[in-house]
Amino acid sequence: MKIGNIELGEKPLLLAPMEDVTDASFRWTCKEFGAAMVYTEFVSSDGLVHDARKSFEKFLTLEEEAPIGIQIYGNLPDAMVESARLADRAQEIVGGHGADLIDINFGCPVRKIAGRGAGSGMMKEPDKMVAITKAVVEAVDKPVTVKTRLGWDDDSKIIVELAERLQDVGIQALTVHGRTRAQMYSGEADWTLIGRIKENPRMHIPIIGNGDINSPRKAAEAFSRYGVDGIMIGRATFGHPWIFREIRHYLDTGEELPQMSVRERVELASRHLDRSIALKGERVGVLEMRRHLSCYFKGLPDFKETRLKLVTLNDPAELHATLDFIASRWGDESPAAEGIYGL
Repeated sequence: MKIGNIELGEKPLLLAPMEDVTDASFRWTCKEFGAAMVYTEFVSSDGLVHDARKSFEKFLTLEEEAPIGIQIYGNLPDAMVESARLADRAQEIVGGHGADLIDINFGCPVRKIAGRGAGSGMMKEPDKMVAITKAVVEAVDKPVTVKTRLGWDDDSKIIVELAERLQDVGIQALTVHGRTRAQMYSGEADWTLIGRIKENPRMHIPIIGNGDINSPRKAAEAFSRYGVDGIMIGRATFGHPWIFREIRHYLDTGEELPQMSVRERVELASRHLDRSIALKGERVGVLEMRRHLSCYFKGLPDFKETRLKLVTLNDPAELHATLDFIASRWGDESPAAEGIYGL
């Protein structure tokens, strides 16, 4: 599969952009385990236009993550165009690797974004969505892609027709989450319409499916049943970035890898913690690792007290000591798969 000139290989697995999750340290970690492409947390076009420091911080990417997409969102055409131009110049502005492509977020369902017409709120205004996409495509040299949903609700699943329109204004790949905005993340993702997009003979850009892929078998079924070119994985990576390696191994061999031992997870968590501190400083690096650390050990018995330490300690040395204790106490155990794959 190729997006523009970016070669991602056959049946690539992509890391979904997730606010407060897919920072550089986590993206790098997922890349180690075989994510073919990763994306930044979504960046507010309004924040960029108004020179918000936090928005520009999300531009920083690393060579180790490449290829990487910077994802932007908003509902004002001029602001979206300007933010796309800024994202296109990310390397010049903040250093690092920069962006290999620009992705537009038309899929986020949270109220503070969709409720004001951005993210999946744009599903209510498909003409405006297409116009913004066209303007962004014309404003930058890098490939432009879109991530969106099936529609606003069950009565407005417009994605099959909308996919054609977005392709016609120049996007070079489309990712579809198999839910409406009204569903948020509830119920099961419906991949049927994603399959219909792939069946459309007019479609020639890569179609990437997203939603509920939380095991190697589900990934294999999505490829075989719906014919998607790639799969994007989001929530199932929480505390489980090695899911990319597990899925790739299953796709290549038809066999499932054994669960990673606690000792191996400790080594990974320690490395991830050190990266976070190196990139963001001790205070912020530790605080932002809390959402990850306890998730690495989901499913362990009698873990409540130790988990509390992982989410309250501020001293990196004490956190590393706690991780060492986890290795000595639960070292060779492997939590059951259902403790890892649950959404």
